[in-house]
Amino acid sequence: MTLIPGLLTLLAGYLLGSIPSGYLVGRWLMGIDIRREGSGSTGATNVLRVVGKGPALVVFVVDVGKGALAVLLAKAVLEPLGVPLSGDGASAAVDSWVVAAGLAALAGHIWPAWLGWKGGKAVATGLGMLLGLAWPVGLACFGIFLTVLSASRIVSLSSVVAAISLPLLMLGWFPGQGFGIRWPYLVLAVITTVLVVWRHRSNLQRLVAGTEPKLGQKKA
Repeated sequence: MTLIPGLLTLLAGYLLGSIPSGYLVGRWLMGIDIRREGSGSTGATNVLRVVGKGPALVVFVVDVGKGALAVLLAKAVLEPLGVPLSGDGASAAVDSWVVAAGLAALAGHIWPAWLGWKGGKAVATGLGMLLGLAWPVGLACFGIFLTVLSASRIVSLSSVVAAISLPLLMLGWFPGQGFGIRWPYLVLAVITTVLVVWRHRSNLQRLVAGTEPKLGQKKA
């Protein structure tokens, strides 16, 4: 019953996630390919270093928005098709499709077809996805990110710490829901953590070497 709508939400999630906001800002404002500047990422942090604060804020908002929209669209399409379960109002099948749509948005951001499969690191899009799925978890993750950033001024470290905390935050969110663990959400948390940490592997190497730039510095 949900197969065709589910597949369509996956496609929509990927297409939303693959909107190349950072690349477009670089092209429109400076005539550059942001993938060949700074860290090579199309995300807001690299836009901040290469283009400036205002454009970086725009890219961040767009990237958060496309992650949230992918999930909210999937919910709007699929939840009316789900069979309610006691206490939660959504079937496990619907949960799985909605989570998959969120992961599709992450995949679109990391591997956009329009840019030769080279995109960003999925932090802002992942935040938007979490806000659409479970906003308390998303806000908690963002709070951890900001706390680490204020102490270290290192975006990559803040992103990795927030990502690693995500599965624990997702587990902590369930008791207040009055029902058992929604396993698709926990699986999403683990996959998101792995993706974000993997995308930051070069940053982690620089952190160990002590050469990772702080906020406001150019990439070494």
